[in-house]
Amino acid sequence: MKKIGFFVGSLRKDSYSKKVAESFARLLPDGYQAVFVELGELPLYNQDYDDFGPVPESYQKFRGEVKQLDGVVFVTPEYNRSVPAVLKNALDVGSRPFGKSVWDKLPGLVVTVSPGAIGGFGANHHLRQSLVFLNVPTLQQPEAYVGHITDSIAEDGTIVPGTEQFFQTILDSYLAFLEKLTK
Repeated sequence: MKKIGFFVGSLRKDSYSKKVAESFARLLPDGYQAVFVELGELPLYNQDYDDFGPVPESYQKFRGEVKQLDGVVFVTPEYNRSVPAVLKNALDVGSRPFGKSVWDKLPGLVVTVSPGAIGGFGANHHLRQSLVFLNVPTLQQPEAYVGHITDSIAEDGTIVPGTEQFFQTILDSYLAFLEKLTK
């Protein structure tokens, strides 16, 4: 069973990004397990912890969880045309200490979510830029910008069928990409 880590870039209880990530997780076929990795408990990255200790237990737990994954899915809103701090911090915590990044070679998918029209374009591209440096090969096509998310959520909080089919198309492409890279 391959483990796919889901990293949600919003801490809000009723986050649209969380709802989208949960929808993607439900669409995973047999043979894949969704693992939601908590980001909100990580203190801001400080290299002194790694250099001089003590390393926070939350850093150790987070790094250990990511090391167990076969792939990573980032679902995030856009804050000020960029990546939310909680997600950037998680990237930093996982990338250190130098030379021991837990992200290295994990196949990735970037999904950005916004109530606006451009679907988190800025966050999507900033995140991809960081992932290139972290050596996370990322699905290039189809791109996953989810604009007007409020129109895609039913009254019961689920994703409407047309949008869910779009998610399935993206997920199928990502899983084919992951399988190609993890043979």
